[in-house]
Amino acid sequence: MASILDEYEDSLSRSAILQPGCPTVGIPHSGYVNAQLEKEVPIFTKQRIDFTPSERITNLVVSCNQLCMSLGKDTLLRIDLGKANEPNHVELGRKDDARVHKMFLDHTGCHLLIALSSTEVLYVNRNGQKVRPLARWKGQLVESVGWNKALGTESSTGPILVGTAQGHIFEAELSASEGGLFGPAPDLYFRPLYVLNEEGGPAPVCSLEAERGPDGRGFVIATTRQRLFQFIGRAAEGAEAQGFSGLFAAYTDHPPPFREFPSSLGYSELAFYTPKLRSAPRAFAWMMGDGVLYGALDCGRPDSLLSEERVWEYPEGVGPGASPPLAVVLTQFHFLLLLADRVEAVCTLTGQVVLRDHFLEKFGPLKHMVKDSSTGHLWAYTERAVFRYHVQREARDVWRTYLDMNRFDLAKEYCRERPDCLDTVLAREADFCFRQRRYLESARCYALTQSYFEEIALKFLEARQEEALVEFLQRKLASLKPAERTQATLLTTWLTELYLSRLGALQGDPEALNLYRETRERFRAFLSSPRHKEWLFASRASIHELLASHGDTEHMVYFAVIMQDYERVVAYHCQHEAYEEALAVLARHRDPQLFYKFSPILIRHIPRQLVDAWIELGSRLDARQLIPALVNYSQGGEAQQVSQAIRYMEFCVNELGETEQAIHNYLLSLYARGQPASLLAYLEQAGASPHRVHYDLKYALRLCAEHGHHRACVHVYKVLELYEEAVDLALQVDVDLAKQCADLPEEDEELRKKLWLKIARHVVQEEEDVQTAMACLASCPLLKIEDVLPFFPDFVTIDHFKEAICSSLKAYNHHIQELQREMEEATASAQRIRRDLQELRGRYGTVEPQDKCATCDFPLLNRPFYLFLCGHMFHADCLLQAVRPGLPAYKQARLEELQRKLGAAPAPTKGSARAKEADGGAAAGGPSREQLKADLDELVAAECVYCGELMIRSIDRPFIDPQRYEEEHLSWL
Repeated sequence: MASILDEYEDSLSRSAILQPGCPTVGIPHSGYVNAQLEKEVPIFTKQRIDFTPSERITNLVVSCNQLCMSLGKDTLLRIDLGKANEPNHVELGRKDDARVHKMFLDHTGCHLLIALSSTEVLYVNRNGQKVRPLARWKGQLVESVGWNKALGTESSTGPILVGTAQGHIFEAELSASEGGLFGPAPDLYFRPLYVLNEEGGPAPVCSLEAERGPDGRGFVIATTRQRLFQFIGRAAEGAEAQGFSGLFAAYTDHPPPFREFPSSLGYSELAFYTPKLRSAPRAFAWMMGDGVLYGALDCGRPDSLLSEERVWEYPEGVGPGASPPLAVVLTQFHFLLLLADRVEAVCTLTGQVVLRDHFLEKFGPLKHMVKDSSTGHLWAYTERAVFRYHVQREARDVWRTYLDMNRFDLAKEYCRERPDCLDTVLAREADFCFRQRRYLESARCYALTQSYFEEIALKFLEARQEEALVEFLQRKLASLKPAERTQATLLTTWLTELYLSRLGALQGDPEALNLYRETRERFRAFLSSPRHKEWLFASRASIHELLASHGDTEHMVYFAVIMQDYERVVAYHCQHEAYEEALAVLARHRDPQLFYKFSPILIRHIPRQLVDAWIELGSRLDARQLIPALVNYSQGGEAQQVSQAIRYMEFCVNELGETEQAIHNYLLSLYARGQPASLLAYLEQAGASPHRVHYDLKYALRLCAEHGHHRACVHVYKVLELYEEAVDLALQVDVDLAKQCADLPEEDEELRKKLWLKIARHVVQEEEDVQTAMACLASCPLLKIEDVLPFFPDFVTIDHFKEAICSSLKAYNHHIQELQREMEEATASAQRIRRDLQELRGRYGTVEPQDKCATCDFPLLNRPFYLFLCGHMFHADCLLQAVRPGLPAYKQARLEELQRKLGAAPAPTKGSARAKEADGGAAAGGPSREQLKADLDELVAAECVYCGELMIRSIDRPFIDPQRYEEEHLSWL
């Protein structure tokens, strides 16, 4: 029952703290709703430890999750808070009446010093059970210890500072190593360094803190009852480099700087706030008679570590004459004062008391309060109970305090993860800057808030701050989401209008030339900003309309280039007859579609430059789409116009190798009109094959005929293989050209003769020149004098043809002699063939008994066989099997048919009469057996299978049948 009541009273004694002015329900602001549905967890939460000491608690220290407390006068209780169920009791072994005056635990939780009222000091290491007295320390009542956080380890403290009640500061070092009976003592050395004095002489050293700055400097802060001393300097070189001797030696001749407050509690206490373990402290709090001196610690300052100092007076009812504070503990934004019956927390930013946590009388008066820097927990104790404070989210409402102080940067820093609070801070900062007439800063802040857009815009319009309004609109535009296209269009259009109005107002003022240039650069930066590119592109039509309405052609071109709207740029230059600038834009961006669109305009004004640009682009342009521009340009028929068109077409044909018929046809038309001399050369270069030329032959023929280019027509006729038409037309131009055409049909002698007769008729009838006709007769071996004679008139005498007739008779005589010689050779050849046949009938071969078949290697005489003149011998069936695969399909079918008929024919019988009867019957019903065998031999034994054509045709056949290859392959493995 008693335990239940204790827990109930503990729950009543627990308290919570929020920052001043922090509401329990958030106020909707700027689009955010911060409804706090559940009660917020308090910053400071007290919890009583479930522990009932066997004796009264006289002292307690905590560090690095290690808790040590002295019980009575002779018991030390050590608890590892990670293993709270395994406490460790150590007996101090004291038989005198000395009590524990103070205990000190280092930052590692390993080294514990116990100062006794009898001016003795005991040392206990966390890893040992032995309590070891420090002989060198005897006679000194230790009041404070300054641990060495830079050099201290679990086995050694490194050089540390010790402050005594007599005002002396000593340097000492402890070692955890334990030897035998005569082993080394834990206190390696103990030497005096300095004496702190107040007005009346030496004063007790109430607090000592030793730290090392990031630049290697060391500093020590020591306090007495009324004074706070600072020792700053670098360690000396040599053996003393790690100690504090060199630091204090600098103040031998002159006292260190100090702060003094006359009022006194009779003691004082110093507390540091360190954000992270083993980092430099950030703030300090000194509890003394007049209040709490609070400030920041700046290790970089050369003269004093203390900055931003202020004294917070004690709350009402607290102080030397009332309820004196017993201890002070510093957190990030609060210092907590321990009184005999309560704990009071004061905000270091405002000085307001934000917590009064009273303790029940049944626990007795509070003794002291300490902080574990490694965990951030606060510990307070009485003689019969131990309490722990949890600090949770201490900085959650600090932003509001900084906001009330107009320290907006810090306020934003502490509400960065809370959008609603951050919006409140930004809105307040924007209003503050607006009242201070810092309009640009105000616009930047307003742009980050969720305040009503129209309200903010009206504020700047009413204040006539167009520059700030532009800044606000630009930042709002940059924060829009991709889906907010309507808002983006509105903002970009508005910004463009503001810039254009500003430029228009400044343009005519010579005194504002610099301002005009600055505004123009800002406008161009806005138009070319990568952040706004998407929105500007979406609103480009409306922006172009605005630029046109203001007559700002310069920025129209600039904006069109940025938007890569080169069509608009080129059109602008063409409208203003700046054709070379238009061509420069086209050549720079090399867009084929723009060339196709604007070439008809540009070619009328700068044809040569445009053709140069076309040639430079080369194959990127489709010449077919440029033909309309060239046709339109060359209709004037001037030599310069036609020459530029021909120059580009020749480039396409000769350099690019164009094969499109339209291009070649157009080039033909240009040649026909402007350069007839190049027409025939082009046609001849194209070749005489109708399948390889790239122009339309019928179109070329019609074009050449229209312009009277007969030689070109003759060439086209030749390509079309219309040789008669070619000769007819060539006879109108040149007889030699007609002769060339007449010789073209080389394989058709009849046609050639016909063409040459046309030439001869023309020469005889049209030119009436017998000598030329005779020369023509000599040029063609197909023509004879008798072919040409009918063309001559009757009055021509035979003397003109005497030589031709004689030549013809000689030719006939020579031809007759050649025929007689050929006949004699044929007769002799026939006689030789008959003689060879007679000799072949008598040839024979000899077969020995031991001869074997060339295929199966068995004796040859066992079965019917064949003997070839080459010497190879085969069984009849073996030869049949060897020959059959190499025969064509139709011969294989014939072979099977003969075998079938031969098997069905009756076998021959003995006796000539019966044989004749059988032969007669066979003759009456079909081929005889002998005839079938002869046909079979002709198929099978026409040549040796090894020496004839069959072996040559089988050269590509594999040695091993593919169907048996795998079997053969496996047999070799």
